[in-house]
Amino acid sequence: MSDGKNEIEQLLHAYVTAVYAKDVSAYMALYDEHVRIFDMWEKWACEGAGEWRKSAEGWFNSLGAERVVVEADEINIHVADSLATLDGFVKFTAQSAEGAEMRSLTSRLTWVLKSVNHQWKIVHQHTSAPVAFEGAKAIFNR
Repeated sequence: MSDGKNEIEQLLHAYVTAVYAKDVSAYMALYDEHVRIFDMWEKWACEGAGEWRKSAEGWFNSLGAERVVVEADEINIHVADSLATLDGFVKFTAQSAEGAEMRSLTSRLTWVLKSVNHQWKIVHQHTSAPVAFEGAKAIFNR
């Protein structure tokens, strides 16, 4: 019997793949219908898959011909029955259509996941970055 960690690692891989492909449907398939998102950008919270889909569509459409490569580092996964957590560092690197690195940022990522019918879904996502004491600016590079 699986402890769930492998399935959650696969979910993370599916996230990386969906972001690179700018595939909103594949991306949204990872999230529960009632997901709550604490994202770093502009809003305090995003409630539900419909609202999160609009945010994802805006992000992917804003990229034009660019792609985003996602790299996860120092990932920790903890599973307890039908609930799990994943946390770590995630680097997002924008690439030009020719594959040249344009810019990047790293954020801290936490997922709370729930297993429904033997399928893990993200029910809560929290991203953050530390803030420098001097100047109160986010620190996007480790």
